[in-house]
Amino acid sequence: MAVYRLCVTTGPYLKAGTLDNISATLVGTCGESPKQLLDRVGRDFTPGSVQKYKVRCSAELGELLLLRLHKERFAFFRKDSWYCSNIIVIAPDGTVIPFPCYQWIEGYCTMELRPGTARTICQDSLPLLLDQRKRELQARQGCYRWKIYAPGFPRMVDVSSFEEMESDKKFALTKTIPCADQGDSPGNRYLPGFPMKIDIPSLLHMEPNIRYSATKTASLLFNAIPASLGMKIRGLLNRKGSWKKLDDIRNIFWCHKTFTTEYVTEHWCEDNFFGYQYLNGVNPVMLHCLSSLPSKLPVTNDMVAPLLGPDTCLQTELERGNIFLADYWILADVPVHCLNGRQQYVAAPLCLLWLNPQGALLPLAIQLSQIPGSDSPIFLPTDSEWDWLLAKTWVRNSEFLVHENNTHFLCTHLLCEAFSMATLRQLPLCHPIFKLLLPHTRYTLQVNTIARATLLNPDGLVDQVTSIGRCGLLYLMRTHLAHFTYTNFCLPDSLRARGVLTIPNYYYRDDGLKIWAAIESFVSDIVGYYYPSDDSVQQDSELQAWVSEIFTQAFLGRESSGFPNRLCTPGQLVKYLTAIIFNCSAQHAAVNSGQHDFGAWMPNAPSSMRQPPPQNKGTTTLKSYLETLPEVNVTCNNLLLFWLVSQEPKDQRPLGTYPDQHFTEEVPQRSIAAFQSRLAQISRDIRERNQGLPLPYAYLDPPLIENSVSI
Repeated sequence: MAVYRLCVTTGPYLKAGTLDNISATLVGTCGESPKQLLDRVGRDFTPGSVQKYKVRCSAELGELLLLRLHKERFAFFRKDSWYCSNIIVIAPDGTVIPFPCYQWIEGYCTMELRPGTARTICQDSLPLLLDQRKRELQARQGCYRWKIYAPGFPRMVDVSSFEEMESDKKFALTKTIPCADQGDSPGNRYLPGFPMKIDIPSLLHMEPNIRYSATKTASLLFNAIPASLGMKIRGLLNRKGSWKKLDDIRNIFWCHKTFTTEYVTEHWCEDNFFGYQYLNGVNPVMLHCLSSLPSKLPVTNDMVAPLLGPDTCLQTELERGNIFLADYWILADVPVHCLNGRQQYVAAPLCLLWLNPQGALLPLAIQLSQIPGSDSPIFLPTDSEWDWLLAKTWVRNSEFLVHENNTHFLCTHLLCEAFSMATLRQLPLCHPIFKLLLPHTRYTLQVNTIARATLLNPDGLVDQVTSIGRCGLLYLMRTHLAHFTYTNFCLPDSLRARGVLTIPNYYYRDDGLKIWAAIESFVSDIVGYYYPSDDSVQQDSELQAWVSEIFTQAFLGRESSGFPNRLCTPGQLVKYLTAIIFNCSAQHAAVNSGQHDFGAWMPNAPSSMRQPPPQNKGTTTLKSYLETLPEVNVTCNNLLLFWLVSQEPKDQRPLGTYPDQHFTEEVPQRSIAAFQSRLAQISRDIRERNQGLPLPYAYLDPPLIENSVSI
């Protein structure tokens, strides 16, 4: 008689326990055990419990290959979910074999777990294990299916595929979900005082392993309701018309002020701060260094000489690499929209900036269209105060549109959804790359489903607050994706290509490169351990299918994007994985977390403009300026969204935090510890630097970076 001892850990989450019967079968190279009911005196499998059981066999099973968990009805109790964290098996000879799970198991089903040692398909030769990998992926591909949201968009998860499945299948799900783009489906309902519809079913009834935890759901709603009710009570959400004076905008979020919101309110109209935001604001990816001026921006030396001073000239500064351009060409043909029954307007500006000898980045000239001419004057710092301020505000409106739609939602949310989908569909649980990437996919499918059901749907918040509406959003995203490249995606390459490696006080760059290097070192350790040669990469058919699916579904098979459709060396794999993890974590934090800080003062980030761009100088006044800014209700609805998305709900997992121990071998565990130590040092360095800054830059402080796109 051989006795195997099982230590079963149930997750500590709300409703993680189960009343269903749980049985186990051990499968080894020499046979399999009888199906053993895991039952003790008293209740089993309560949340947070660690319970021990025995499985008796007539003889030892040899090397353990699989652990089958059987979840079946107990008496007349209704079926429920069970979150199994892990199971430790102690063999008769004392060998300890961990079986990580970290999944919700729903319905009545059998789940097969592999030992914790990560294995690529090349390392499995037994038909039993190869068949297990194949069946696992087939089941997941049936659960997670691709859907086309709009032409030219990255493919997304088809939430209608989350149907209740047969009890004998591995993944048993509960309910059909309304499609995220159905708009006014029966599940969409308003929260009290909230301007956008929250799809309650999309919060609660997603496939259990990708949906928000109860803690995160409650935190999200708790963040939303008080702020929206406060605005509702004061009548701001329904008040149309212009702001009477600028100071009134200060009172929108009187109880949600931060050091940065107050700093922005005080300095928003200063040229120094205008330039600073290109480096350390929420869209720090726009600047390109110029060696010569584009013909579409005919700025002369005489125009800018008063700012440059007598000791230099425009040509000299171009040759020194001190002239930069922010070009909003993508807005030139974007569709425009109506708000409150009034036509809105969009500009496609060119903004020229100069890095002065003191290290400050200053705006030199602004042209509000892509076509020069008498009806498109070049605005200068020497123009009247209101002309210059209005020109800068038009640029800030363009910044808002490009940032929210492309830099933020497309390049982090939607692309990271595609990475998550491909990972779930093409890599089995035992695959080392699945183990590496899974923490960086947490909640991404859920938050994007909510966004499509509330922001992007017809008459959603995008239609309520932006000058381009949903149609313009679709245009911007498909146009940007058609021009997006692998160079743009990889931070060091992007900085080099844009010529911004030496600009001083560029904290996004400095902190981002440190985090990139830390991720790269960690990933290099993991890849080096599991992929010792080029052949080991090339022969991993699951890995290659994963890369190919991302290329096809995220980047629509566009060869000119430069994204790989196949990986040939460990070095290529390291770079690809580093870029994915960085964009799912640090990049999202950099472009998301500061939205309330930099946008609470609305003139710094207006979501729409009510008058056309000026065609003449000398016409702007305070009155005409206020008449150009968004109306009161549009402003408040947009700022409410800024507040919500900048507040990461509870149940956070900062970058490098891996409470679920998917890697059980000593080598990757040491690599994780080294990664965490390196991130801790980066955090100390950032906090020490920030003590000497008038405006601290903390968006890339590792403890403030979420592992994944989850809000």
